[in-house]
Amino acid sequence: MEINAQTKLCGVIGNPVEHSLSPAIHNAAFQKLGLNFVYLAFRVENIADAIRGIRALGNVRGFSVTIPHKVSVIRYLDEVEPTARHIGAINTIVVDDGKLIGYNTDASGALRALRDGSVELKGRRVAMLGSGGAARAIAFALAADSGVAELFILAIDEAERRGLVSDLQAKTSLRVHEATLSEDTLRRLLPDAQVLIHCTPVGMHPRSEESCVPAELLHARLAVMDIVYNPPETRLLRDATAAGCQTVRGLEMFLNQAAAQFELWTNRPAPTDVMRAVLVSRFA
Repeated sequence: MEINAQTKLCGVIGNPVEHSLSPAIHNAAFQKLGLNFVYLAFRVENIADAIRGIRALGNVRGFSVTIPHKVSVIRYLDEVEPTARHIGAINTIVVDDGKLIGYNTDASGALRALRDGSVELKGRRVAMLGSGGAARAIAFALAADSGVAELFILAIDEAERRGLVSDLQAKTSLRVHEATLSEDTLRRLLPDAQVLIHCTPVGMHPRSEESCVPAELLHARLAVMDIVYNPPETRLLRDATAAGCQTVRGLEMFLNQAAAQFELWTNRPAPTDVMRAVLVSRFA
């Protein structure tokens, strides 16, 4: 498809974005359906300035929002879809008749990835590492539609962590606890946990040999999901596989949430087979 004055712009805003595979999968999907769209990556430090820039441009259809802006961007939008407002974080902006509307496709994307991976959630004790925007989305998804017995949120940022726990306690009936993310806390908690969901950037390319969880603390009764998708097999997932854990790759959540974003921007069913093929080829 030729880029011209009618081309609709989509993109991802965050910091960092150099690792992002969103441009590859969305542009392949646009091309497959013959849509006059283009998707670019923008490293953004000042989110307020970025939103002002988006408002100043024509032909903008929408943006993905990633670390660290999923929560802070909300105050600059015109509307936020009710589920995303409830979560308190967005990962998608749709520009509709000049209005910027926020959505969250992380929540449904993560829950589908867990279910497609046959991870049993009902009645389980879940440990979540991290308390940022993606962690918020997943925590509220678990509270709404999983039957999880207890959720333990471990994170370094005390104010962010306690804010998330407070919101969950006020808005849901989920039994939720919080503590600082440390080796000592993991050592106390993980023996009795059945599901571990990693929601921090640790282990992301190019620092792919890092992990929040010492390998010796993983055990075969634990299902492990890492939302980091680049690399697809993180250090945490490799250690979990070696320990006999059931594992779910971040690639699955990434694909699910991206397909939902594509449909919000284009009002067309996402060609998920094409999007998946691009992801697989990038790591072949």
